[in-house]
Amino acid sequence: MHASALTRDALIPRNPDGISRGLGLALLVHALLVVAIAFGVSWRSSNPAGVEAELWAAVPQIAAPRPVEPEPAPQPKPTPPPPKPEPVQKPQQDAQIAIEKAKKEEEKKRQEEEARREEQQRQKEEAERKKKEAEAKRKDQERLEALREAQMKRILSQAGATGEPSSTGTAQRTAGPSASYAGRIKARILPNIVFSDTIDGNPLATVEVRAAPDGTIIGRKLLKSSGVPAWDEAVLRAIDKTEVLPRDTDGRVPSTIEISFRPRE
Repeated sequence: MHASALTRDALIPRNPDGISRGLGLALLVHALLVVAIAFGVSWRSSNPAGVEAELWAAVPQIAAPRPVEPEPAPQPKPTPPPPKPEPVQKPQQDAQIAIEKAKKEEEKKRQEEEARREEQQRQKEEAERKKKEAEAKRKDQERLEALREAQMKRILSQAGATGEPSSTGTAQRTAGPSASYAGRIKARILPNIVFSDTIDGNPLATVEVRAAPDGTIIGRKLLKSSGVPAWDEAVLRAIDKTEVLPRDTDGRVPSTIEISFRPRE
């Protein structure tokens, strides 16, 4: 048996330093334990005092390596959520949209109709205003003509005219002009005509001219238009510019005379 024990001891490796250190620690622990018991007995007859003790392992131990946490596995990239499908409009929504659209179109038509009526009313008022202005101008012209006629009658009555009271003439005696008198009047008026437009044909404008006994032109009126308003106006302006008609061969000036003018004379 001794041989067997020797054999096991011989086979177990020994560390002389470790055994000595362990034995010293064991003795220290036992000594501390004895001291603790002694203090414990005295504690029962006196106030206990705090006891501190350090416990040491009889055999030194080496801590095991702490576990190593494995590296986290790579997380897959999150896939984007699929696009949300557009909401499908319900028939009720379609009907509501159609109603709203119809209302907007109706309002637009109403506004356009109102604007059209306002424009028509404005044009009507403008036409009425122009008509009133033209009527007032015509009446003023008629009053002016009446004043001229009254003035001529007064002049003739003072000059000893022999015509009837209902006569429209302005001469002292009723007599027709000479055959050349119309040409003499045209020769006086034609130089005052200013007309540079180019027209087709040779239209005729007939004008009635009224004059005082001394030849002063007191009125003119277009009896027949040439069909060219520019030519008619040029003739009337020329008569106004002439102002005085020449006397006839007998020294008189007819109260009324009709004269025709053509552009190519």
